[in-house]
Amino acid sequence: MKQFFPILSWLPNYKRDYLSNDLFAGLTVGVMLIPQGMAYALIAGLPPVYGLYASVVPQIIYAIFGTSRQLSVAPVAMDSLLVATGVSVLATEGTDAYVTFAIMLALFMGIAQFSLGLIRMGFITNLLSKPVISGFTSAAALIIGLNQLKYLLGIDVARGHEIHKVLASAFEKIGEVHWLTLIIGLAGIAFIKLSKRLSSKLPGALIAVVVGILVVFALGLDEKGVSVVRDIPQGLPAFIIPNVSWELVEKLLPLSLTIAVVAYMEAFSVAKAIESKRRNYKVMPNQELIALGAANIVGSLFQSYPVTGGFSRSAVNEQAGAQTPLASIISAVLVALTLLFLTPLFYHLPHAILAAIIMVAVSGLIDTKYVLTLWKTNKVELGLLLATALVTLTFGMVPGIVSGIILSVLILLFKAANPHMALLGRVNGFSEYRNLKRFDDLETWDELMIVRVDVPFVFVNIQTIKERIINEALKRDEKLKFVILDAASVVHMDATGIIGVRDLIESLKEKEITLLFAEVIGPVRDALYKNDLVNIKSGETFFLTTDDAVKYCLSEEVEASRTKLALQTNA
Repeated sequence: MKQFFPILSWLPNYKRDYLSNDLFAGLTVGVMLIPQGMAYALIAGLPPVYGLYASVVPQIIYAIFGTSRQLSVAPVAMDSLLVATGVSVLATEGTDAYVTFAIMLALFMGIAQFSLGLIRMGFITNLLSKPVISGFTSAAALIIGLNQLKYLLGIDVARGHEIHKVLASAFEKIGEVHWLTLIIGLAGIAFIKLSKRLSSKLPGALIAVVVGILVVFALGLDEKGVSVVRDIPQGLPAFIIPNVSWELVEKLLPLSLTIAVVAYMEAFSVAKAIESKRRNYKVMPNQELIALGAANIVGSLFQSYPVTGGFSRSAVNEQAGAQTPLASIISAVLVALTLLFLTPLFYHLPHAILAAIIMVAVSGLIDTKYVLTLWKTNKVELGLLLATALVTLTFGMVPGIVSGIILSVLILLFKAANPHMALLGRVNGFSEYRNLKRFDDLETWDELMIVRVDVPFVFVNIQTIKERIINEALKRDEKLKFVILDAASVVHMDATGIIGVRDLIESLKEKEITLLFAEVIGPVRDALYKNDLVNIKSGETFFLTTDDAVKYCLSEEVEASRTKLALQTNA
């Protein structure tokens, strides 16, 4: 029960000393979440109140099922843009159908995550390498930021996931900028950034919201063209049972699976980062999928759109001293009280302030330091990062993440198909062997060649391995009698690898060269025995160390013992 309901592991052992920390952290995150939730709803193309709806029930459900003590589950910028990208194709923004699709997307996304958790697919984050994540996240941050130009400049800029179209639309209408709106937005950006520098605990976004409301109300700026939020429905979200149809499933399933993986990736990476600081609990990947899935499923029944763990909120929650998920429950209660009693106060909230909150939040997602690191250390991975970012910026977020995964797999296959191999020589006076290309003055012999292969023998690389060994053997004169394979790094042989080794043995045998194995691990020896590549009774095929194999080849009895070698094939 504790594994499926982690709340049972911390609630019965709750200490009174935790309450003050959880209360402070919960109130801090709740205050942060009110303007942030409304702002992220705008990214998703939804009325601001849906950002508050998505900040209540999902937090409570995650507190019951989640294994992270500090993860804050609510709307986030990246997933909000994915929602807008997918749903805008199905319905017009601002319509009831658009809202319905967004809520149904949360339901399907939750079902996908919950199902993946039950079948223990928590390892799927391994599909996304760091360069892909960085490129995708940085591009998404740019898209999100530029999509706020409509609210920051006060003009009708086209919104979308293709960045060149957004910029072209903004340049076309640059002469129509509403200067009062721009001044409010820039002042909001400057204030939020300044407050962050002064103190990470200062609720700069909320203060900017309050000041923005007061300025617009006092000066009547909404009557002078400044766009404001206006009426926000008062009260808690109603419980609604969705009307699911097969047509709806066909439309939303591909997008829901994409968001499910991206959202899990984001939440799990944040949770693991915080876990490494705390070290008094363990984040379980499969349970996290179940928890996020449950949060989205139940949340969708209360008009929530897709949610996940947020970078900035979770960091603030941890820094504010949250000890248990009770902090998230307190945050949810604060948002609920806001919905019940305070929504009329947001009537004069300028959209420019919400745009400022979004722009500041996503600016931290652009990781220029990692780009510089890859420039110095790994140009191939840098190319992967830039390619992912370029596709995301040009064609959209879903093509961007998919292309990043495909490129990662292709690079992995290319590296696997071209494995690292080394010709070895013995260090003078020692029994150690090193790469001839990296070390000087190593001892070598005309009658034997030592090869180290640093990968498993599998279908993707066996032909390359075989050809390199044979080609290197052909470069030697007729004195070459032995090839010693240092197989310490060969941890596996598949069926194609076995066939390749058989061909290698036969090809070398035709040239009167014997293949010996050194430092072979048990499973690989078993594979060679089972496939009759060696005689199980032979003591002159496998050697405990490479040096043992060399000593055998150089011994005076080698000519006689060669006839007993059991490197035989089924042929």
